[in-house]
Amino acid sequence: MKKSLFSEVSPGAIVSIAGNEIAFVPDSLPPGWEFPGRLWPLLAEAKSQIGILEGIGRVLPNPGILLRPLEDREAIRSSRLEGTYATPQELLLFELEPRVPTSDRDPRNDHREVFNYRRALHLGVNDSRPLCLRLLRDMHRILLGGVRGRDKNPGNFRNCQVAIGGSRRFVPPPPESVMGCLYEMESYFHVEDSRYDPLVNCFLMHYQFETIHPFNDGNGRIGRLLLAIMMQQKCAMTKPWLYLSEFFEQHRDEYIDRLFQVSTQAKWSAWVEFCLHATVAQAKATITRCERLLAIREDFNGRLNKVGGNVRLYTIMEEIFRSPFIRVSDVPELLGISYPTAKSDMERLADAGILKELSGVSPKTYYAPEVFSVAYDELPDS
Repeated sequence: MKKSLFSEVSPGAIVSIAGNEIAFVPDSLPPGWEFPGRLWPLLAEAKSQIGILEGIGRVLPNPGILLRPLEDREAIRSSRLEGTYATPQELLLFELEPRVPTSDRDPRNDHREVFNYRRALHLGVNDSRPLCLRLLRDMHRILLGGVRGRDKNPGNFRNCQVAIGGSRRFVPPPPESVMGCLYEMESYFHVEDSRYDPLVNCFLMHYQFETIHPFNDGNGRIGRLLLAIMMQQKCAMTKPWLYLSEFFEQHRDEYIDRLFQVSTQAKWSAWVEFCLHATVAQAKATITRCERLLAIREDFNGRLNKVGGNVRLYTIMEEIFRSPFIRVSDVPELLGISYPTAKSDMERLADAGILKELSGVSPKTYYAPEVFSVAYDELPDS
């Protein structure tokens, strides 16, 4: 890490570590920074879009119509930032039958890593505890369970030095400083009276976590999980409707540079502006997906009405909005019916144009192409 890159206004201290190297220890929050007036309109737009998204979410007849694809997309895009790749189809099929990878080179390792991300997200969102260091550790333990990184002390904060970037571009605090930084960050989680808007505070805390880099591995993913959870809590959303990893992945170099420039030059305004643009973009995209999914649901209801659909068919239809992939062998348990009846119901849904058999997959699996496309494909105008 080059000391010359850090200016006098850098919000932290440069400290010496072993090997004649240096590391960066960030100052505790809040920073000595004033939110600039020029960003008020952008902040107002971001808050407005969150309000619209929350309003749509509250009237959804089935929140799973939106939550499940949002969670999956977040898991896929956040993992991709760290070089882990799984397609939506691979993830959805893996979720039907999760398996532990046999080696780090097993293709299922990527699928399991993304699957673990979603499980860690579920813990963070649904746990009754307030945001705390123990919760972060539990999420980390799930994230690295049974995958690459399982030898990196899952569930425990680091006790060794780490560096970011192939050329050690950034060196986070030495291990003896980590817990002190984390305790100060944890205290700031729960500050009620702040000089900043709650949404802005979420961006400040995301920077703080990534800069402390408290784990041996998985810091980026845990940090983005934490950001989503904080935005839900701090912005009073009833559900975690908003995720920013897709925008961060689309603008990966800028995301990394903005974080780095806060440490080196205290460019808080540029970092917060970047995050506000991410918020507006992702909220608008989520609103669009939600509106299209609701339109598809209404269309499916119309199709079932025309073919005289029974209660079972409507139940299966609702299930495919939670996950557009469904195995015939899972339907009997879902509905308490026999396999032949389940097979017949799935075929009726296929005849109605709602489901399509997924070729080359055993056991027999169907999917809803229209739901899958809206939930997981890129938006035409994105």
